[in-house]
Amino acid sequence: MKLKEITTYLESVAPLAYQESYDNAGLLVGNPNQEIKQALITLDVTEAVLSEAISTGSNLIIAHHPLIFGGLKRLTGKTEVERCVIQAIQHNIAIYASHTNLDSVHGGVNSKICEKLGLENCQVLSPVSGHLKKLVTFIPFEQAVKVQQAVFNAGAGHIGNYDSCAYSIPGKGSFRGNENTQPFVGKPGEIHYENELRFETIFPKYLQNKVIQALIEAHPYEEVAYDIYPLDNVHPQVGIGMVGDFPKPMDEKRFLRLTRKTFGTGVVKHSPLRNQKIKKVAVCGGSGSSLIKQAIGAKADVFITADLKYHQFFEAEGKITLADIGHFESEQFTKEVFYELLTKKFPKFALRLSEVNTNPINYLI
Repeated sequence: MKLKEITTYLESVAPLAYQESYDNAGLLVGNPNQEIKQALITLDVTEAVLSEAISTGSNLIIAHHPLIFGGLKRLTGKTEVERCVIQAIQHNIAIYASHTNLDSVHGGVNSKICEKLGLENCQVLSPVSGHLKKLVTFIPFEQAVKVQQAVFNAGAGHIGNYDSCAYSIPGKGSFRGNENTQPFVGKPGEIHYENELRFETIFPKYLQNKVIQALIEAHPYEEVAYDIYPLDNVHPQVGIGMVGDFPKPMDEKRFLRLTRKTFGTGVVKHSPLRNQKIKKVAVCGGSGSSLIKQAIGAKADVFITADLKYHQFFEAEGKITLADIGHFESEQFTKEVFYELLTKKFPKFALRLSEVNTNPINYLI
C-alpha cells in the first residue's frame, strides 16, 4: 500500500487544518509514494520505538506526538530527535504524526477518554469558530440535482449528524456572452434569461478548493457564478476537549479512584474536594489547563486533564474539581484510536501496537 493512501485517509478523519498553530502534524519523514508493508503505532517516537520498528519489519511509524516540533538546523546525532530522524532515513522508515488535529475531532483522543470513562451524551467542550464557509451559486433547473450532488460529494453540506444540507430559491438569471463564448444556453451577443436555482450550502474552509473544483466540473456553464462567505458560526463537531454525563452520580473519591485505575496513573493530583456527586465530566487529553473556564462554564463537576501547574489548581474556586492524571496516561489510548480507524478502513493492512512504554515520568510509591 502506498504511504499516501494511509495519510490521506487519516487526514480525512483528522484534517491537518485543525491542528494548533504551534503543532507540526503530518508526514515528517518519508516519501508519499513509498510502499508500506507494516505500520507501528505509538504515542511517541523514541530510539527504542525506532529499534522496535526495525526489528518487526515496520517501515511506517504512526505517532500521536510529532517527532519534529521545531526546525532542525543540522542532523549530527547530537539529540535523540536527530538520531531518530537519521535512523529512520537510513532504514527507509516513514514517520507520520496526528496530534492536535486528532485531539480536535469526534472519534479522536478525547472521544476515547470519554469511552474509557463510560461517559454518555458527549459533546465538544470548546468548539472552534471561523472554520466554516458558505457557498452560494446559481444552477439551471435541469442540472440542479447533478451539481448539488457533486458539491455534497466534495464534502459540503454537513451539519452535525446530517449531510446534504442546503437551501434553494428559484429565480431568473441573465447573461450575455461576447463573440469568444460558446454558451450552454442562449447565443453570443444576445442577453439570455434562464430559470435557475440559487443554491446555498456550507463547508469546512479547508475543503474550499475541492468544493469549488467539483462545482465547476459539474456545472454546465462556461463561466460559473458563485460567492464564498466566511462564517463566524461555531463548528460543534470540531474543537478541544469534551464533556459528557456519567451514567450514575458517584462520590468524588470513588470517581477519582476509578479514573486512577482506568488510566493506570501513579497518582491523581486534584484540587480540594467539594463533597458533591460526580455527574457531568469534562476531559482534555494532554495539557488542558486553558480549558478550566470552559469546563466550569459547562457546569462540569470534574475536569480530567494533565500538566496543571500549582497556581492553576486555585482556578477551581470551589466550582469544580480539577484532576491531573498525567500527560502520557491521559493520551495512552490514542494508539487504540489509530488502530481502530485503520483496521476499519484497511482490514488487511498489517498493523502493530508498540510495546515500548514511552512515558518519561515515573512515580515512586
